[in-house]
Amino acid sequence: MDLPVPAPSQCVVGLTIPLPEPWAAQVRIVRAGAGDPLAHVIAPHVTLLPPTVVERGDVPAIAAHVERVAGRTAPFVLRARGVGTFRPVSPVVYVALQDGGPQCDVLQQMLRRQGGPLATALRFPFHPHITLAHEVSDDSLDAAARAGADIDARFVVERISLHRLAEDGSWQTLIAPALAGGPADAGAGPGGRAAPQVGDNGG
Repeated sequence: MDLPVPAPSQCVVGLTIPLPEPWAAQVRIVRAGAGDPLAHVIAPHVTLLPPTVVERGDVPAIAAHVERVAGRTAPFVLRARGVGTFRPVSPVVYVALQDGGPQCDVLQQMLRRQGGPLATALRFPFHPHITLAHEVSDDSLDAAARAGADIDARFVVERISLHRLAEDGSWQTLIAPALAGGPADAGAGPGGRAAPQVGDNGG
């Protein structure tokens, strides 16, 4: 994984929606089977903010900002099924989001809003997904795509997680604030629209 290199006064943070069990275990099995060395290092997730260099002294303000955004965001239904790839731009295969993508997009925009502590440009357009394999051979990517074709994850997103990259290469969870607002429509059928919407991005 191509990670940014921070200066001594800086650190690397990221924001995710963790994938719950049993689907997280299914993704880990597929990723390990493809020979991806990060299979048991990075927990399966949907990325909201990719690894980003920040000043260490800004981390408390960033955590407070993440908590505020979470407090203005209603829980929503996310469904991940169907395999996609970023090849030839990037050697990645992934499980696509069938439901919840628009809410993820609004959420990440709120987190990166202009003037906020995480205001930053993305290297690539935002495309929420769950990685099945990354930076392995084409044959291994193809094998991961076949193995992950049956994954069908559907759950209510109730929290987001702020992580910091540790010196040993692991990711430490700093906070995991709950999304406020009413509960998501647990009765929404597969493929249906999640009733709750992400809240406004004011203030």
